[in-house]
This record gives sequence, structure tokens and C-alpha cells, in this order.
Amino acid sequence: MIIYEIVYDIWSGGLVEVCRTTGLATRGRLAAWTAHFCAQFDHAEIVPANLERFDAGLQTGQVGTLRFARLSCLGSAIDRSRLSGTAAAAHSYSLIAQLRGSGTLSQYGQVACMEAGDLALCDDATPHSHYMAECSELILLRIPSGALRAHLPSPEQFCGRRLPGDSGTTSAAATLVANLCRHTGPGLPPTVQDSLAHQLLELIAVSYTLAFDTLIAPSSVVGGRYAKARRFIEQQLRDPELGPQKIAGALNVSSRYLRMIFAGEKDSVSAYILRRRLEEVAHQLADARWRGRSISEIAFAWGFNSAPHFSRSFRERYGMSPREYRARRGGFHGQLRRNTLATAG
Repeated sequence: MIIYEIVYDIWSGGLVEVCRTTGLATRGRLAAWTAHFCAQFDHAEIVPANLERFDAGLQTGQVGTLRFARLSCLGSAIDRSRLSGTAAAAHSYSLIAQLRGSGTLSQYGQVACMEAGDLALCDDATPHSHYMAECSELILLRIPSGALRAHLPSPEQFCGRRLPGDSGTTSAAATLVANLCRHTGPGLPPTVQDSLAHQLLELIAVSYTLAFDTLIAPSSVVGGRYAKARRFIEQQLRDPELGPQKIAGALNVSSRYLRMIFAGEKDSVSAYILRRRLEEVAHQLADARWRGRSISEIAFAWGFNSAPHFSRSFRERYGMSPREYRARRGGFHGQLRRNTLATAG
């Protein structure tokens, strides 16, 4: 059973109720925390850096249409790399505000290495993972897709990208996120909550527009189609049958129109699929957690169905064979994360 504590909140100078794993038996701590986190906020796999020392705290709330979770931990990861598609009616995004310590968000092939004050946007309908260093604290702000798109038309192009806390209006946005979550409560009139949420979304949109103006799609129609295509690809990346025809069918467009959508990008449809699969395989080859899996197992799990094609494609992209890559970097990412988790804070 998760334990609730009344703790002093340094933000507001008041007392708030926070659920914690402190006091739970080590054996059942992770299972209890995972079940509670999934029930209160999000379905995900929680992977602790050190099960014996694992501890976490969670405070949740809502302001208007925005839900939030203030999360603290002693080192763990929220892994949704095997996430299946989310229904369009429930599609949402999460804004991550790093309050203390550091973390790493991976999505759409982008990696956002975050420090205190930074923000990052995450597409909840697309597989991703978020590593939190030891003694880190953050806010996850859940934003309905329609609400965010009313201010930021193509948010998926910013997902997985770090918004530095010391640039533009990001600092003001981060402060408003903290203030918004601090003052949540049943005593706040709904009209005031809606007004605060509106101001926050507008500030977030301005921050991303100023920081990444070169990413703004010239056509909202084409940009929206491209976003849907990428989301579908990310969700189905492990499917060996994934290809232009299947994607075009899912988007209800012709294969020719799909090629046109990708014409202004650096990769064609097929090249994008191949690049993303190679990136995910390389990521796991360099992660100690996957040391017990063979190279073929990892490659085939990410949609490759031909070992020679995979090996040839991998060598062309990384300049060495998968075996050489694993020998040189195998365990590096996992060890780096463990070192970060052991020293950050």
C-alpha cells in the first residue's frame, strides 16, 4: 500500500499531501509504486536504477483541462517504448518541467538532456522513454491535443527537443508551470483556472516558436499530415510490414501524396523508417540492459526481417558492423546512466 504524507512545500510555504514509497518493504515497493502511478496519472513501465534504494514521491492535481504530476525520485526511468496507439479522442501531450536534478527524454529519434529550468514536450501517443537522475524532481503537465494545437498548430515537430531554461521566454513559462501547479485546488474558481491554463499554453507556444522558428511547417495541412505519418510510423516501427502503402492507407491518402508530404524533409518515407529502426537498434546495442539479447533478436524486434539487409544498412550508417559497434559501445549508455544517477543531484 502506498503511504501518504503531509509535507512542507517549499514552493507555496504550505502543507500538501504527497504519496511516497518511503516505509514500504523493498520487495513490493516497485510494484506498489508502478500500480499507483499508472492509476493516478499514466500507464508506463517504471525501471529503477537501484531497486534497493528506490524511493519516489507523487503529487497530482488539475487546473482546468490541464492535469499535472509533480514527481520526485531517487533515480528511475519511465519507459513507454512499447506504447501502442492512443485513441484520437484521448490524444494528449506532456510538458516536462525539470525542477531539480537532470533527466533525458527520448522520442522521435531526438534526445533532450535536461537540467533544472529546462522544458521538453512529449507526444503521449508515441513511444518514448524518460530517464530521471537521482534526486531529481519534475512536473509532468498533461495537455489535451486540441488545447495545445489551438496555440501551437504542429506540436509533434518539437517533441523530444530540449527548450533551454535560460533562453527566450522559457524561464517565464517554467515559472508559470510551477505556479500553476502550486495554486491548484478546489477553491480556485473554474474561470480563473481556465484563464491560467490559457496563459500558460500561449506562453509555451511563444517559447517554442522563438526557439525553433526554422521547424515551423510552411503549410499547416502538409505539416499536419507529416505529423500524423510520423506518429503512425513511430507506433508501428516494430512491424516488419510497415511501408509507404500501409502508411498511406492508415492516413487515407494516396502513396503519391505521402511521397509529396515527405518531399520537403531530409528523408523519404522508406529512408525515415530505416533510419529510425537503425537508431533504436543502435541505442539498445549500446545499453547494458540488452546485453543478454543477441544482435539478431534486437534487429528483428525492431522490424528488420533480413539479417544481411540489416547488417549492410547498419554498416552504411555507422561505419562498422553491429558486432563491432556493440563491442566498442556495448554497455556505455547503461553505465553512463548509472553513473549519472549515482552522481547527479
